Amino acid sequence: MYTLYRIFKYSVLPFFAITIISCSQEEEYVPIRLEDGLNALPLSVNTPTDNPTKTEKVALGKKLFWDPVLSGNFDVACATCHHPDNGWGDAIDRSIGVGGIGLGTDRTGGVEVLRNAHTIINVAFNGMNENGNYDPSDAEMFWDNRSNSLEEQALDPIINNDEMRGDAYDEDEAIDEVSERLANIPEYVTLFNEAFGDDANINGENIGKAIAAYERTILANNSRFDQFARGDENALSDFEKTGLNAFMDMNCTACHSGPMFSDYELHDLGVPDNGVNDNGDDGEFRTPSLRNLPETGPYFHNGAFDNLTDAVNFYDDIEENDREARRLRFDEDNTAAVVAFLRALNDTSFDTSIPDRVPSGLTVGGNIE
Repeated sequence: MYTLYRIFKYSVLPFFAITIISCSQEEEYVPIRLEDGLNALPLSVNTPTDNPTKTEKVALGKKLFWDPVLSGNFDVACATCHHPDNGWGDAIDRSIGVGGIGLGTDRTGGVEVLRNAHTIINVAFNGMNENGNYDPSDAEMFWDNRSNSLEEQALDPIINNDEMRGDAYDEDEAIDEVSERLANIPEYVTLFNEAFGDDANINGENIGKAIAAYERTILANNSRFDQFARGDENALSDFEKTGLNAFMDMNCTACHSGPMFSDYELHDLGVPDNGVNDNGDDGEFRTPSLRNLPETGPYFHNGAFDNLTDAVNFYDDIEENDREARRLRFDEDNTAAVVAFLRALNDTSFDTSIPDRVPSGLTVGGNIE
């Protein structure tokens, strides 16, 4: 049984308290306090003041997201590495960009990039703190937090030579080249005008805004944990509740805090190299969200673990070293319960629709067949 009182990380913390029936034969009652801001995700998203959501803008963003016309060699789309069949990631340890053929684990050839593709599920909530507050115009993106909004993030792969640009043109020419391509496709001219007004500029700013507007529609904010945090005490099983208690007792919330289960800070955990030397920012990488893990493996910045249990047990291996994970109080007896709880953060109700065609006439999603 877990104790009624816990040592909180902060002096004042929001919590959600309910009483549940324990699984013991006696009808004892064990309170669960959701510490460090662990709570349900909002049912709606914030948008930047200069990029409000608009149906026509989302429609444009969806076409851009799926259209390989944004890549230097017309072979890679955003959706190539962020596909709904793979939990809006790509299901491989490190993404394969330009020159690759196939989808997910069947993708071969091409350039292998250094890092695992983040899922875009719930990226609308990136940067959310323990109080559930976040600013979409200043929200951390990528494993190294190098971009500060979805609008900015959307353009980075178009510029990156390994991910989408290839050797078709120089980095400083990429956005202008792609903008010119789109301006020469009448359907895109119409779509930009519908999204941004007559005679809209087809440029990097509006490309980023449209793709970001679309990405903000890929939501999974009604997991069984969300239902539990909103008041349905039967949404989690007793075993999952044990895992939730263990998750907090082990101090996992030191980094995996708030409704998105991330502090969005950079940490050095000493994750195995997995065949590539990627030191990031002094060996530090952003705390990933723990939501939708069953859909979004493999795990960590380089996909070092493809099994969720192994990913959790990794923290037992590093608990005693001199890295940040030493703050954990790992309890190997509750690994299975913690994994069960993490699976209760899964929600498969996110949009999985794929357009039948894209305005360029190219293959939807790039060379993924």
